[in-house]
Amino acid sequence: MLHRLAHRLGTIGFSRLRDQRGAISPLMALMIIPIAGATATVTEIGQWYYFQRAMQNAADSAALAAATNANAGSTGSTYLAEARAAAQKFGFVDGQNNVTVTAAANVTCPSGVATGSICYSATLTSQVPLALSALVGFRGDKNGGFARSIVASAIATTATGGAAGGGSTTGCIGTLSTGTNSFTSNGGPKPDLAGCSIISHGGATCNGHDLGADYGIAAGTDSGCGKQQISGANIPADAYGNYAKNIPANPCNGVYNATTMSGKITLPATRCGPVTLSGNVTLSGSGTLTIYNGTLDLHGNTVTATSGTLVFSGDNSASTVRAPTDSVNGSSSGTLNIQAPSSGNWSGVAIYQDPRMSPPQSALDLTYAGNKPTWDITGLVYLPKANVTFSGAVNKSANGAACFVLVAYTVLVNGTGSIFANNTQCAAAGLVPPSGGGVTREKLVQ
Repeated sequence: MLHRLAHRLGTIGFSRLRDQRGAISPLMALMIIPIAGATATVTEIGQWYYFQRAMQNAADSAALAAATNANAGSTGSTYLAEARAAAQKFGFVDGQNNVTVTAAANVTCPSGVATGSICYSATLTSQVPLALSALVGFRGDKNGGFARSIVASAIATTATGGAAGGGSTTGCIGTLSTGTNSFTSNGGPKPDLAGCSIISHGGATCNGHDLGADYGIAAGTDSGCGKQQISGANIPADAYGNYAKNIPANPCNGVYNATTMSGKITLPATRCGPVTLSGNVTLSGSGTLTIYNGTLDLHGNTVTATSGTLVFSGDNSASTVRAPTDSVNGSSSGTLNIQAPSSGNWSGVAIYQDPRMSPPQSALDLTYAGNKPTWDITGLVYLPKANVTFSGAVNKSANGAACFVLVAYTVLVNGTGSIFANNTQCAAAGLVPPSGGGVTREKLVQ
């Protein structure tokens, strides 16, 4: 009897346990679908995120590649090919696997980008087919096409000056020689060339001091010149040689006699042969004082011009130096107080040596030691065939903007040679300084 009762109770307990297990199965079946869908959605969203990050890296690279096109100063069609080539390196090929790569030039630059900059954009789009996320009802964002649109974009610009890391790539000293000694500095000069750069068509070597320039930029090797030093730069060709076409025809008929000059001289004016000042000279009006086959010896006096250019031209015969000099020594030496014209054919040019001359080198070379005469100059001093030794201080003209640019064949800076600080107002002076050209650096701005 007890045995049958125990058997019956055991049977009932087993039956109830079996019934309870059967009751759990439908609930679990109902939960599997949303759990699987949620898990799939989270996984798929993570995959979208990583895919989008890969696309963003490609878009950044594509925008930077497009911006390299601005190094040539152009917005030509090559920027699109450059952008697509850059994106392809990340595995995103335009027209393949639902990927589109586009680029645009002259887009609106974001705030904070320097005025006048050229901005380029690159955009990558892709349609990624849905996987398990469709289980929870997601139909994508492509008109129910079960695909997810992923977009990545970037804007870049070429950055010169501060945007490229703290400075300007416009030059206050430029050299035209392609030799290794095109620009050289010895000793410990302490100039403040902040706001401009040293630009050499050859090499640039600074021993003892970087001269404080924002950049030292050389087509050859830059060694020690500038706070930031760039070698192998693509330097634009000399743009100032074209000014020679503005020099008036030589009226001297082969006669070059020494003369003296003082008082007020109305520009334009010409002199044939060497000129020595017998008193202070004021160049009134606007234009050039052109001296053929001769020097301008200040002889302890001052030349003042508020809109004038000193031009030295002539034939190839031997002569005195075709540049301003001073035969008086010491504190009584003269001063060039020259403010270049800010417009017209000679805009921004203070002193110009005709590049078409080929006299003996001794008639071209120049040493500037801060006197003989003193330079108080706003504008360009252009000595394209001269080897210039520079060891004095340059100040701006009395009333002109803070702009000084020296361009010579070679420049050797010795001793304490210096140029006034904050040499940054050449736009107001009507002068476009020489440029570092290919040293522009691309920068992402959005």
